Amino acid sequence: MGHVWLIGMMGTGKTSVGRALAGRLALPFYDTDATVAANAGMPIVEIFEHSGEPLFRDMERRAVRAIAPQDDGVVSTGGGVVLDPLNVELMRGSGTTVLLDVAVDLLVARVADAADRPMVSGDPERLVREIASARAESYRRAADIVVDGVGSVEEVVDRVEAACNVL
Repeated sequence: MGHVWLIGMMGTGKTSVGRALAGRLALPFYDTDATVAANAGMPIVEIFEHSGEPLFRDMERRAVRAIAPQDDGVVSTGGGVVLDPLNVELMRGSGTTVLLDVAVDLLVARVADAADRPMVSGDPERLVREIASARAESYRRAADIVVDGVGSVEEVVDRVEAACNVL
């Protein structure tokens, strides 16, 4: 089976859906952002503040590289994981990449007040729209499956599970 790699914009529910899916399937749950934060000994927002995005992306690449050979599980990724072709290669080579697709207006509403999202601090609405537009093609190219990410966590988990069982 391999891993189920959940990809998509911040606010699509990758972590919540990932935890619930892993629980349902009795698989380990991995989180690239949590791995980066644990390895750095600080929250991601502090990594961005102190060291910038390039160091974060390097740490993210190392997290993907570390998770890929682990026992099959469900992996929640950071929103920018698809920006690195090596990450995409590792994810696709070790499982199925599932894009949780959510309309930008809903993403804006979900992340507008999130202080822990350094990529959109300052002007969340404008920045979410810009990031979504800039990454849209990368998400589509990286995805093996695209799943509607709107609805309750259980509804989205049902869709992901159904889509993955078709493979």
